[in-house]
Amino acid sequence: MEKKKIVLIGAGSAMFTQGLVMDLIEHEWDVKWSLALCDIDPNILKPMERLVRKMLDQQHSDIELTASVDRCDVLPGADFVVSTIGVGGRRAWEQDVFIPRKYGIYQPVGDSVAPGGMSRSLRMIPALIAITEDIMRLCPNAYFFNYANPMTANCRAINKATGFPVVGLCHGVKNGQRRMAGYLGIDASKFQVYAAGLNHMVFAYDFRLDGKDARPLFDAKFAVDEAKPNSTFALALGPLSRELYHRYGVLPVSDDRHYSEFTSAYFGKGAYFGRTLGIESYSFEATIKGGDDIYDEVLALAASDQPLPDTFFSRLEGEHEELCNIIDCLMHDGRKAFYVNLPNRGVINGIADDTVVESLALCGGRGFIRTDCVDLSPALISIIAKHAMIDELIVEAALTGNRDCFIEAILQGGYLNDRDKIAQMADKMLEAQAEYLPQFKK
Repeated sequence: MEKKKIVLIGAGSAMFTQGLVMDLIEHEWDVKWSLALCDIDPNILKPMERLVRKMLDQQHSDIELTASVDRCDVLPGADFVVSTIGVGGRRAWEQDVFIPRKYGIYQPVGDSVAPGGMSRSLRMIPALIAITEDIMRLCPNAYFFNYANPMTANCRAINKATGFPVVGLCHGVKNGQRRMAGYLGIDASKFQVYAAGLNHMVFAYDFRLDGKDARPLFDAKFAVDEAKPNSTFALALGPLSRELYHRYGVLPVSDDRHYSEFTSAYFGKGAYFGRTLGIESYSFEATIKGGDDIYDEVLALAASDQPLPDTFFSRLEGEHEELCNIIDCLMHDGRKAFYVNLPNRGVINGIADDTVVESLALCGGRGFIRTDCVDLSPALISIIAKHAMIDELIVEAALTGNRDCFIEAILQGGYLNDRDKIAQMADKMLEAQAEYLPQFKK
């Protein structure tokens, strides 16, 4: 039987690793898999290796498992490389969000845009460039899939610095489809959207139920629900998303939690329909605590001498969801459609070719073939173009250590209008993350 090798860089991402391993076990393959785990922290890698080995043993899987803190040990011979790295982990992520709060900027996520996402870019991009260079040297024919945020800036930086064809993957559209179907009370398996945009700001512009236009269902449901008293936060789709639908006829697949961060008008003291972003709505602290709790639970299961509970092997929803199907399509010319992040190349009219956009692509033996051009409204294209320009500034800052580009990106985003305060905030963020920012050291 033919052998294939997949390398997971950033194996300390507990939920992703658990989900991917279960998918590898359950998928019907005609190849034998070798799975290599890599994480630079041995205190994380060791328990994750133990956990995965327990999973494979209990499921009687013949997947070969190796692990190393040095990716150069495991990259040779790889057919597929997956990055889920998070430089600095949740403790660094906290500083991305907490420092801007002191300047009146409130973020519920802080992993893609605005000052928090920009700060994350500065430490993520050099690490991803180094990984890409090792892939080019040690397994140049491998497919490279990036899940690490901020997706748009990371993939753009890899393309700009190395030219290597990285593919960005996110479950945002799939998750958004489930949420929209749930709101409408319909079978999610029969509901689909057509969507395009920047990662975490992807606009669903066409809605289909059993192949037929589902827009009338949204119109009718919104009309009934929004007439109810106190309905603003009672609905499965956030008020900002519904406002976007009424104005432009689209819905952001990631809902308000992510989309609000692209809308600077909602950043004044965290103002969000009478609530505060990241605190009363979409609590950032709750997100961090949830991640810490999951990680602690996984470590406890890895350390235990007891077998993993049956519930541990339940199929998970999450970022990993479609990876095995994509790999299968690439190996067997499956010709199925998936949402991917790749250079625009005319997919969205009016957006630069080099901008990394998320859109539908056919996946098969020839790789990824993009779908027809998407005609979004001029207003939406202007929003995409604005954030694409900001990403260019951040990519330049991350690649060169240019402080002025970092400051200008924050200014262009409209999150603060006082350049002196922006410079002060930027310097505090650079100082807080200094150990991960060698490009800024003089």
